[in-house]
Amino acid sequence: MTVTRLGPGRTLAAVAVAVVLTSALVGPVSAGDPYAYFDWDVSYITAAPLGVKQQVIGINGQFPGPIVNITTNWNVVVNVLNDLDEPLLITWNGIQHRKNSWQDGVLGTNCQIPSGWNWTYQFQVKDQIGSFFYFPSTNFQRAAGGYGGIIVNNRDVIPVPFGKPDGDITLFIGDWYSKNHTDLRKMLDGGKSLGMPDGVLINGKGPYRYNDTLVPRGIEHETINVHPGKTYRIRVHNVGISTSLNFRIQNHNMLLVETEGSYTVQQNYTNLDIHVGQSYSFLVTMDQNASSDYYIVASARIVNESIWRRVTGVAILHYSNSKGKASGPLPDPPQDFYDKTFSMNQARSIRWNLSAGAARPNPQGSFRYSSINVSQVYLLKNVPPVVINGKRRATLNGISYFPPETPLRLADQYKLKGVYTLDFPTRPLKGAPKIGKSVINGTYRGFMEIIFQNNDTKVQTYHIDGYAFFVVGMDYGEWTEDSRGTYNKGDGVARSTTQVFPGAWTAILVSLDNVGIWNVRAENLDAWYLGQEVYVRVVNPEDTNKTELPMPDNALYCGLLQKFQNEQTPHHRASSSSITYVRGKLVVLMSILVAMATFT
Repeated sequence: MTVTRLGPGRTLAAVAVAVVLTSALVGPVSAGDPYAYFDWDVSYITAAPLGVKQQVIGINGQFPGPIVNITTNWNVVVNVLNDLDEPLLITWNGIQHRKNSWQDGVLGTNCQIPSGWNWTYQFQVKDQIGSFFYFPSTNFQRAAGGYGGIIVNNRDVIPVPFGKPDGDITLFIGDWYSKNHTDLRKMLDGGKSLGMPDGVLINGKGPYRYNDTLVPRGIEHETINVHPGKTYRIRVHNVGISTSLNFRIQNHNMLLVETEGSYTVQQNYTNLDIHVGQSYSFLVTMDQNASSDYYIVASARIVNESIWRRVTGVAILHYSNSKGKASGPLPDPPQDFYDKTFSMNQARSIRWNLSAGAARPNPQGSFRYSSINVSQVYLLKNVPPVVINGKRRATLNGISYFPPETPLRLADQYKLKGVYTLDFPTRPLKGAPKIGKSVINGTYRGFMEIIFQNNDTKVQTYHIDGYAFFVVGMDYGEWTEDSRGTYNKGDGVARSTTQVFPGAWTAILVSLDNVGIWNVRAENLDAWYLGQEVYVRVVNPEDTNKTELPMPDNALYCGLLQKFQNEQTPHHRASSSSITYVRGKLVVLMSILVAMATFT
């Protein structure tokens, strides 16, 4: 096995510990599959991205957090020490966790990591490539940061459908509030909306001072250094709370090549709308004359842009031979005030590259989704927030999800009754909305059609954990059975997050071949926090351990199963290993260390 990305200052003995711990925690893995081990201390740090000091969430003191750079089929072990003053979970946006929803990092599958405790995630990026990101999934913590990128590279034996770029750059764009996430949470709990953000960050930094009125002095901005004539792969993630952003680089074309694990038909864009939770890869060639630096812009979309002017992120693209600073007006956003179809048509233009391979040598187009019979249909309807039992809540099909104290997957493992119900409606409920713990009963190896109907006034994005799905249609108005006649039956792109425009619908198809309990959620953080989510339960009716990995030895217990949890002594900023959770493995560890000492 190969050991990669050990923490700084790790000794030979520490390497041995990492090797043994990884083997013990991950369990049986293929001899040819390497693994990567990461130690993360998640803590509060002080930053002032918009010129106002505030508390943000950093990982190992970094904001944004480190990039996880791995390769298809690698096993990943991430030991997380929760140095926050509240519980924590990390979720892996777009990572499919084949047969392993135990590592999903959401409340339906995991108990939260208590303050001062550590917990080790272990999963394999099985048959997957592409650009993804991670973030804290509970307690509105994503509004404080805690996010970072995930790059899953192709294996050397699988060709990539473009030449090797001269560099790889990750950009995190997202709306930002100067209030702490706890204050934002209180606003939502008190029935208020979040209102307009205070700005947009690029890589955790505020805007370049392109305008003396809109941007005050003393704000640090991001600078991307490049060389003339070189081509770079630029991965862009919208990690914000609720604002769709238009991304553009002044005077440069952006060749779209990949989104969320799928190679796309290669098309040039001068700008692209990137909605909350979405990730894209572009190839950008530095083909300008560098008379000055260039603007990199992420500005608010599908809003009143004259009022939202300050909700704009600006970074600088700096050629090594640049002759001066960027100046003047920003490159224009799309001029679609009277053409509401611009953004939707742009989204429809993103198509699957049928001839390219991805994680496997066979072309992506070998999976002909249009020839598979649909076995289940769910129309999930979103409406503006409503008041239920005196509280402002968000709903899907009239149900606002409220997570039980015992995670759903843990309840299944211990055959607990009454934790949730398998009765989520296939169509919107008639009558008053309600709070519930209703779950979709998915058919293993079935083919599900989901229509997201957005009857709210703002763009919503929706994400499904554990799967990539095919985006086959979107249009304005109410979806009907006749709408299927407009579906893309050939090269709809496969991804894990899709936008749904206000007053419109988006249809997806998903093959339920991954056993587990999987989160379907609004990526707009306010809607998610207020209950806009549901889980899909996918169980193999045959009693076999080949379709799902067993419950991990280090599983945390809570709710009705709290009595099984062994106490862990809080150890803030503690050791980098996860020995706490390796039960019964220390004898093996000591034997190997003794053998190594004898050998050396």
